[in-house]
Amino acid sequence: MTALKKYARLEASALWRASPDDQRREVIVSIGDATLIVSDMRDQAITHWSLAAVQRANPGTRPAIFHPEGDPGETLELAPEEAQMIDAIEKLRRAVERARPRPGRLRWLGMLASVLVVAALVIFWLPGALLTHTVSVVPVVKRAEIGAALLLRIERITGPSCADVAGVRALQQLRARLGSGPIHIVPGTISTSLHLPGGVILLDKALVEDFEEPDVAAGFVLAEQTLATSADPLRDLLETMGPAASFHLLTTGRLKGETLDRYAEVLLTQERLPPAVGPLLTAFAEREVRSTPYAYARDVTGETVLTLIEADPMAGRPPVPLLSDADWLRLQSICGG
Repeated sequence: MTALKKYARLEASALWRASPDDQRREVIVSIGDATLIVSDMRDQAITHWSLAAVQRANPGTRPAIFHPEGDPGETLELAPEEAQMIDAIEKLRRAVERARPRPGRLRWLGMLASVLVVAALVIFWLPGALLTHTVSVVPVVKRAEIGAALLLRIERITGPSCADVAGVRALQQLRARLGSGPIHIVPGTISTSLHLPGGVILLDKALVEDFEEPDVAAGFVLAEQTLATSADPLRDLLETMGPAASFHLLTTGRLKGETLDRYAEVLLTQERLPPAVGPLLTAFAEREVRSTPYAYARDVTGETVLTLIEADPMAGRPPVPLLSDADWLRLQSICGG
């Protein structure tokens, strides 16, 4: 984009805070390749905002306050004397907005313009570099949105997540005990468990209905957390769907519905490898969860999971209850069974 080249060396002083509870701190703002770079006074980058996701909190008013799309708590305040940077950001935001596809008689022209913009960016990046860049600038809030949208696609195949009120309350207790992101139990058609961008974890209902203790379900939650830590689920999505998905996310701040539909099918059909034993045992130890029930749930003979059984971090120690008996029974009935 010509506008990016024009402002490539522009810098300005600003006040930044990560959340409403944090103090504002003085930072340096500069414009990079499709990103707004926030650095400390020692020129160390603090965060990157995708220009496609920058929002203005107070249009027409100065000092100008900007925030990432979907996260108004993180703000960047530019004083009136930084008019050149304010005008540059506004011009780039308008340029990105014009590149977004719109419905109507000229929709195909808008889509063509977006493709041309993306093609111009591709000239400067190899696919791998573009993928890494895209993953690095997507904020936590946007990852959560992608995970929620992907969950809706998966539920079209598995059926809606189980939602018995008492069971959901018990599930929330298990989630808090494990320090997990959102956990959903689905009626079926996933092998055991899945993890999605934004920390979302899915469990097959058999993990709570077919076992006598919550340690099995907890083990699969920890396994998905370990997998998500070792390999970014958003990166896996973009790698699987190809460079076009990265281009679209970087320039529009969202993924196409058909991209999410295809990836949902991949998740439900691909063969998945378990996490490495070392990091997994560390996760069990940190959360004081027995690994033996999980191991036997994976292999009833114990032959392929012998290390998880022999190195159980809770062996010889009194178990730390995950749920009360009453809450475990409620969780087992979350799908109405």
